[in-house]
Amino acid sequence: MWAEMFKDKIPQFSTSYYHFTFNENKSVYKFDRKDEKTKMPWSSGSEEDNIWFNDYSNETFTDQKFVFDNTYLLSDSLITIDWKMVPNETREIAGFNCRKAVGKIFDSVYVFAFYSDEITITGGPMGIHGLPGMILGITIPRMYTSWIATSVQIVGVKTNIVEAPQKGKKKKAVELQETVKKATSDWGSYGQQAVWRLFL
Repeated sequence: MWAEMFKDKIPQFSTSYYHFTFNENKSVYKFDRKDEKTKMPWSSGSEEDNIWFNDYSNETFTDQKFVFDNTYLLSDSLITIDWKMVPNETREIAGFNCRKAVGKIFDSVYVFAFYSDEITITGGPMGIHGLPGMILGITIPRMYTSWIATSVQIVGVKTNIVEAPQKGKKKKAVELQETVKKATSDWGSYGQQAVWRLFL
C-alpha cells in the first residue's frame, strides 16, 4: 500500500552529478548536484557529504562516508577488480574513444566499463580502478546504475583539491562493512545493494 501511494511520485530514472579530479596518480571524487526533476521524493541528501580519495600508486583509499547517522573516515586498500578486456568494442564518451572491459567486484557483481588510454590515470568513479586509462563509463546491472562522463576539462582545473578528507570517525572500511552487513541482513536484495553502494 505504501509503495502504491508513492508510485506516481517516483521517477523512472534519477540523476546526480559528480566531479572526478585527479593530479598525477591521485584522485578525489565529490558530489556536485542532483537533477531536481528526477530527484527521489524521500532523498535525505546524506550521500552528498561522501568523498572518495584514491592513491593509485600505493593502491589505497581514504573515504568520507555518512553511514547510519554518523560520518566515518575510512581507509583501506583499493578493492580488487578482476578485469577482462573486450576486443573490438568501443564507444565515444565525452569526446574520447573508449575501449570496453568487464570486471567483477564483491565476488559476483559484474561491472561493464569503458576507458580511454588517452587519459593515463588508472581511476574512475568512486573506488573503481585498475584499467590502462581513465574510466569514463560504468554500468553495474545488479545495482541498476550507470556512471557516464558528460565532459572532460583540461585547462583551469583546481588540482589543489586532490587531497584526502579529514572529517569523521576513523575506522577500517572492512570493519564498518561487517557492521553494515549485519544490520542489513534481513533487508534482502536491497540490503545487499546498500552495502555495495557504501563500499564501492
